[in-house]
Amino acid sequence: MAVDIMHTRNFFLRCMCAIYMFAFGSLYVQIPGLYSEKGILPAHTQLPNLNYPKQCFLDKLTVLCFSSYFGLNTSYMMELLALTSTVLSFIGMVWKSWCTATFFFLLWGAYLSLYQVGQTFLWFQWDILLLEVGFLTILVAPVSRRGWFEYRPRNLVTMWLLRWALFRLMFASGVVKLQSNCPTWWGLTALNIHYESQCIPTPLSWYFHQLPEWWHKLCVVATYLIEIPIPFLFFSPVRSHRIFACYSQILLQLMIILTGNYNFFNLLTLTLCLSLMDDLHLGYQHVKDLSFGFISYVKSTISSVGKWIGYGVLAYYTMAYFSLRATPEGTIESTIAFTREEFDAWMSRAVPLSIAIGAFSLLITVAEALTSALFEVRGCLDKFGVFITTLLYSLLAIAMFGISLVPYTVIDRPANQRVLPIFHYWYEQTSDVHLTSAYGLFRRMTGIEGRPEVILEGAMYLDGPWLEYEFPYKPGSLHRPCPFNAPHQPRVDWQLWFAALGSYNQNPWLISLAHRLLSGQPEVLSLLDPSSPWKNKPPKYIRASKYTYHYTNFAEGASGLWWKRDLEGDYLPIFTVDHAPLVEYLRKIGTIGTMDIPATNQPLQNLLDLIRSFICIVDAELLLFSLFLTACIIIWTKRNTEPSVVKGVYRGPRNKADRWEKSTS
Repeated sequence: MAVDIMHTRNFFLRCMCAIYMFAFGSLYVQIPGLYSEKGILPAHTQLPNLNYPKQCFLDKLTVLCFSSYFGLNTSYMMELLALTSTVLSFIGMVWKSWCTATFFFLLWGAYLSLYQVGQTFLWFQWDILLLEVGFLTILVAPVSRRGWFEYRPRNLVTMWLLRWALFRLMFASGVVKLQSNCPTWWGLTALNIHYESQCIPTPLSWYFHQLPEWWHKLCVVATYLIEIPIPFLFFSPVRSHRIFACYSQILLQLMIILTGNYNFFNLLTLTLCLSLMDDLHLGYQHVKDLSFGFISYVKSTISSVGKWIGYGVLAYYTMAYFSLRATPEGTIESTIAFTREEFDAWMSRAVPLSIAIGAFSLLITVAEALTSALFEVRGCLDKFGVFITTLLYSLLAIAMFGISLVPYTVIDRPANQRVLPIFHYWYEQTSDVHLTSAYGLFRRMTGIEGRPEVILEGAMYLDGPWLEYEFPYKPGSLHRPCPFNAPHQPRVDWQLWFAALGSYNQNPWLISLAHRLLSGQPEVLSLLDPSSPWKNKPPKYIRASKYTYHYTNFAEGASGLWWKRDLEGDYLPIFTVDHAPLVEYLRKIGTIGTMDIPATNQPLQNLLDLIRSFICIVDAELLLFSLFLTACIIIWTKRNTEPSVVKGVYRGPRNKADRWEKSTS
């Protein structure tokens, strides 16, 4: 049964445009407060050779080095780049004819340029994941909408690379939880604290936190199941295994979206899940099995038997390794039934096995693509062109697979040492652009004794009253739940969560934030909640205290309290705007006292200011949803106004790329 993936690929490209739109749009609204000359971490300090654009570009690989060519300083150039990329992403989402390799190369290059100067506010796994998937999208997208590069066979190979990226992300995220030796993961109690201790919960997290412990444990088991063994089904020859694995990942990501604000990360993971689907499953294609009689019966039987054997093995080992058992009270008890030593021994076999399965699956995919290019394309010239194109993409896929083994095998040192030296060399040469990276989310659970939270406070007098700064998304007021803010990522709110896990000495950006708040910088104040008491007039003194937050229970929540907290002590000492050690430290790290290149293009700068004045009236998350819904409405309108097409019926070649495609209805 031949199933095409052309429409699946096109859907993936449109989804990637939406992801880019969210990523660029979310960052755009925060650039002045984060990266302007008077922002928290001025971006121009990351470009020491800014007066020598070509040398700067060779050193940092960012087009921001050429900001002087536009007559803009670095932060305005960042705004122009992010705003333009947001608009381009919107256009690509609406008009698929824009979704070419060149188009996605521009978007990838733009995000890489911003990432290179983003410092701590862009050092998240989803940022490097977007760079990796963004580069793979360049390979997935057609070079043009006509010609040999648009032929179907190469789609099999390029979409396989997305499947491999999804496997590495999920499998690594699962095994690092056990490799970390975190007692909550080994005791299946991680979700007992996760909902309140994660970075920015959603309002639903409070309700999930109230669920019984046996349910939390069962959900941890399900997480292990979805992240560790099920990803191996991505490469199963049985199509129903891949669809089952796909929906397992979708279920996990949807639950995370409901209970946590992880910006565009979960949406990007859901987009990667499209690599497990095909046109038939998405309703674009109707296929008839061309086999007859005994052969058709044998194929059907093998597929059916293989499907249920796979599910049976999965169920058996889940029951065995997690000691699942029903109780008379109607609950399901679970405990891990293997030791750390047994897990390490399994890992020493599983990682090489996964590489072997991946390599074999890639070779089969390459062989299928090359065979399709040889036997399904008519005309000698077209056949030769398609074959060479498919061969070229196959070699690129093999190279990308080899490079990805280097970061992937960090979860198993012996396997890492066995990776060919040439792949290590290629990885080192390309590491600056993050073609591939290592992943592993929620390695250890934090906040076991409660959620640590840094609360900034300002006062006009040393003896108070001290009034708390309110941030729009992180926990602060005990009467306010954290709102839904995905796909927007408030970078300062996120970093304050990491800051609470350490000291202010480990977070120099926080000292810069305190100084900007004391200075009353409007760019930085725009990152605060509108209800914050120091929005209009800065305090004379600032400090930070560390609290431990806990969710309230049902009885306490009835009074309108979402949180309760205990004061742990001082976090940041009292500072004034002219505090000599503070000013000296910020000068030393370059946050203050450095000058960006002057902006000479005043009309363009005024235009950017005007656009920002209109855009920033709307909350960031509402802005992003509005863009997305507008694009969906335009797509729906275009679809209803276009001539109807009967799915699965071949209407004749629209261009050279369609000559070999036969009717499948």
